[in-house]
Amino acid sequence: MARLIFGLMQSIDGYVSGPEGGPGLPMPDDVLTGHFSEQLRGFTGSLYGRRMYEIMRYWDGKEADQDEAGREFAAAWRAKPKWVVSRTLKSVGPNATLVDGDLEGFVRALKAEHEGDVEVAGPELAAGLAELGLLDEYQLYICPVVLGGGTPFFHRPRPPLRLVASERIGADTIKLTYIPA
Repeated sequence: MARLIFGLMQSIDGYVSGPEGGPGLPMPDDVLTGHFSEQLRGFTGSLYGRRMYEIMRYWDGKEADQDEAGREFAAAWRAKPKWVVSRTLKSVGPNATLVDGDLEGFVRALKAEHEGDVEVAGPELAAGLAELGLLDEYQLYICPVVLGGGTPFFHRPRPPLRLVASERIGADTIKLTYIPA
């Protein structure tokens, strides 16, 4: 049975993106990009909310424009299956499947039919999955910036969590791993 893991970079004050028009999180350095590439290669696939998928689609055609770390990430991202939850999209890109029906039923079947870890990306999607009791792990990548507002990592009230691991990645990022308590 697959596990669902929600993980994103966030500011010290808990935001995954800044206020509209304001500064956002810094781009990951090569060390952090390498970490994300390795992690992505280990995932069974990725479950995206619409907004996060639209951001990540950048990697569908940007391999030639990147340094080595960026090319590795682009290749890893394109190689994995993606399931995109959206009521508004009519189609999705290569190696992606649109999910527009019964989210709970789809995710329960996804977990039952696959092995390994499935990445979950998108705070709203993660909040809905947490309310259904379907998230198995949270990975918070804390970046040394304060955004002061924007989109929070926890889109709804934070579920009770238990810290199971911490790790420093590169010079400035801390990864905190939690499971539901």
